[in-house]
Amino acid sequence: MRPKRMKSLSNILGSIVLLAAVAGATIFGSVRGLVHDPEHRPVQGAQVTIRAQNSQWSQSATTSGMGEFQFNAVPAGRYLVTVSAPGFKEQSLKVAVNSGGAVNLHFPMALESVSEEVEVTATPEEVGQQSSTTVSVVHQQQIANTPGADYSNSMAMVTDYVPGAVMVHDQLHVRGGHQMTWLLDGIPVPNTNIASNVGPQIDPKNIDQLEAQRGGLSAEYGDRSYGVFNVITRNGFERNNQGELVLNYGSFHSTDDQLSFGSHTQRLAYYASVDGNRSKLGLETPVPQVLHDAENGLGGFASLIFNSTASDQLRLVTSVRRDHYQIPKTYEQEANGTRDVQAEQDDFVDFSWAHTSGDHALLTISPF
Repeated sequence: MRPKRMKSLSNILGSIVLLAAVAGATIFGSVRGLVHDPEHRPVQGAQVTIRAQNSQWSQSATTSGMGEFQFNAVPAGRYLVTVSAPGFKEQSLKVAVNSGGAVNLHFPMALESVSEEVEVTATPEEVGQQSSTTVSVVHQQQIANTPGADYSNSMAMVTDYVPGAVMVHDQLHVRGGHQMTWLLDGIPVPNTNIASNVGPQIDPKNIDQLEAQRGGLSAEYGDRSYGVFNVITRNGFERNNQGELVLNYGSFHSTDDQLSFGSHTQRLAYYASVDGNRSKLGLETPVPQVLHDAENGLGGFASLIFNSTASDQLRLVTSVRRDHYQIPKTYEQEANGTRDVQAEQDDFVDFSWAHTSGDHALLTISPF
């Protein structure tokens, strides 16, 4: 088997200069809603705050004369929305924001003098009303709590949570095909073997949220894609000068280790990690016994986010990964001394600028 290799980073940067204004591929969504009193009259001037559950990100707004509020450019994730107004009881609501989606909320406020408890919940729709595309969202906590899903070369984060996704001959298949489109923070990843790699290019421990689309995909992804995976990476807004070291050892002399650290200020956040893995049991074996089946990999990842203004955000994400696999063999090949090795190499640098203009316009530009 010949090694699968992508073009080197220098060739990519030297040969491709592409400014892509991405529509429909973004890591941002919007949250809007209506606040009214028990008589269904709009509440003007109510204080509305949206706060991330896993970081210190938050925004505030006041309702209009029609009792309406709206937050644009909300990063995909889970949030707590709180509404308070003089004379009314404070209300809170947990919501999940998907990339490119809009969450509509409804707050019927109760008077302070009235003993009444109102609980409102909302969940993201699994099937869109305008298309047959089905979206599955996997959060970092789910990856961490699923046995094997956070291993560097594991696809369990997909196969355990995305219906119709299976691993066949060491490749990920969705709805019967293995051609996949991968996006990083909403930006398509070009010139890479990520669709044919045995394992994911991004270490699952560096993923904050994974959005998987399948079914009736939009035309922007072409007619040869069986699944679209938008990887929303972890960032330093969830840490305060904190680091984490993961060490383990298992059967077949397997290890999967990572050192990560990150922090943030009001406008700047950084996150970085290095990881290494090895095992004596790598690819699927053609015979029951394990013959010539070692694997090892080494990778690095970094994310830098800078909120230059209230309307502009700059993101820089880079990753380097090297993987080597011994190709399992049969007893006949063992006797003949066959020794085949597959090498995989992937590097990328992704820079993007997100700009909000007005109440409904969001522009994302990424030079590859």
